[in-house]
Order: sequence, then structure tokens, then C-alpha cells
Amino acid sequence: MMLKKETMSEAKRRRLIRENLRSYSLLLPNLILFLGFSVYPVLWTLKYVFYRYGGYGASVPKFVGLENLIRVFGDEIYWKAVKNTFVYAGAKILFVIPISFFLALLLNQKRKGNGLFQSIIFVPTIMSSAVMGLVFYLLFNVYNGQVNQYLMEWGIISQPVNWLGKQNAMKTLVITAVWGGIGNYMVYFIAGLQQISQDALESAKIDGANRIQTLWYITVPMLGPILKIILMLSITAAFSDMNSVMVLTEGGPTNATMVMALYGYQFFFPISAGTFITPQYGYGAAVSTVSALIAGIVTVVYLIASRKLDDVY
Repeated sequence: MMLKKETMSEAKRRRLIRENLRSYSLLLPNLILFLGFSVYPVLWTLKYVFYRYGGYGASVPKFVGLENLIRVFGDEIYWKAVKNTFVYAGAKILFVIPISFFLALLLNQKRKGNGLFQSIIFVPTIMSSAVMGLVFYLLFNVYNGQVNQYLMEWGIISQPVNWLGKQNAMKTLVITAVWGGIGNYMVYFIAGLQQISQDALESAKIDGANRIQTLWYITVPMLGPILKIILMLSITAAFSDMNSVMVLTEGGPTNATMVMALYGYQFFFPISAGTFITPQYGYGAAVSTVSALIAGIVTVVYLIASRKLDDVY
């Protein structure tokens, strides 16, 4: 009897091992890709933070300790880029969230043609950010751009405005970012609105609440979980956005629109308007690491603050 129990236990153990091997074999391709394209690049970057290195064939990596990090903390252009990143992210979130929410409220209603309008507004989300930047570069061109042309025809301005100049470049970038982002967040808001119980809305209506009161005291609080996700996505997207900046202004003029992601990028792949002729992998790794830490700190602060949204439930 004891031998039979041991045999059954052994068979069960073997079956469990086979099932685990099958599961791990399915996960193995994704694990290999994750290690190769996520973990390894991060380790590579962290390694070269402590080296002076100009790229393959340019020089032999030389260990310099904390020299690159010390240089980062004394780099005025980098900290200007940090400031610009916060301004850009704050302005983008300030406009894109309310506009997306308003469009979601408007297009969530059962009206003919709303599906078409949702698709049109969502189209910029699936466009390449480089193509989007090029389109807005042509639109906001000083002399041949359609924006200046229409504003002058309507009598709003008397002479062309340099939308990509030092005074207006950041505003143009924010407009581009808002146009490209509202469709994505609108879809999230619509998904959240469709999850709200109609009984709660009907109860508020029976109790005499008007539309504004229902919106503020019922709809907005019940959108807490989806709003938390939307804010998280918008923050991370704003801190990593650089393609439209690179196409529109290349961080200029005079670094007025330089952002953290682009500043680190140009040390690996020098851009035409940059001041760097040869790559500086070591310093670029240090800049990218400090930028990641800043973004991580902002994310942690947000996650701590966003716990208040959970108190609604």
C-alpha cells in the first residue's frame, strides 16, 4: 500500500514537472527577448556611465569613475532641458486631459456619426510622431505655413509669426503634442464612461441633481481608476517624448525646446543642430541614467499622491 502511494506521488510529481516545463517553454521566447532588448541595454548603459567612450572604432573605453555624473550635475544645458521637460509635460497634461474628457463626454452619447468622429480624432494617435512633427513644421512655417496665411487673411495678425522661434517654439510643441494625444486618452475616457452604472446616474437625476452636479459628484469620482491610468500614461509619455521635438526644432533655438530625452539621445546619435560632432557614449549614458531617475522619482510621487483616488471606492 505504501509503495502504491509513493508510486502515485511520483507520477503526480512528474506530471507537474512536465506541465511546468511546458509553461516555461512557452514563456522562454518572450524571456529571451526581454533579456536581450530590455535588461541588456539597461546594464550596458549603466556600465558606460563610468567610462569615457566615443563609440565603436572611435576609442577604447576608459574608466573615469564618477566623472560623467559630476559633469551632468554641472551641465547647465542639461538642467535647462530638465526644466523644459517639466514645462512641456505640465502644459501638455493641462490641456490634453480636459480636452480628451470633454470630447469623450460629447462623443459617448448615442448620436449618428459619433463613431466616425471618434475614428477621425483617434487617427493622429496611430501616426508616426516624426511624420506628425513634419506636418506641423510645414503648417507653422514662417512664410509658407498655412497657419500664418489663414491668420493674416482673417485679420488676426498683420505679419507672419515665427512659431518656431525662441518665444513661440514651446507653445507650438505643446499644440502638436495635444493634437497627437487627445484621441488616445479620449478612447480611455469613453471606456471609463461606459463602465459607469446607469442606475447611479438615474438616481442622481431623480434626486434633483442637474447635469453639472451629476458630472462633478457622480461621473468624475467614478472615473477615478481610469483617470489614474490616463495621468500615469500621459506623464510617462511626456517625459519620454522627443521625436516631434527633434523634427520640429531639434531642441532649438538656443536650447529653448531641448528636453531630457533628446539631450541624451544626441550624445549617442549627434543631430544636425547639435554642438556634438562625435558620439559621447559615456556621457550620454550618464545623462540618460539621471533622466531615468528623475522620471522615476516623478512617477513614484504621482503614485503616492494618486492613492487618494482609491479612497472613493
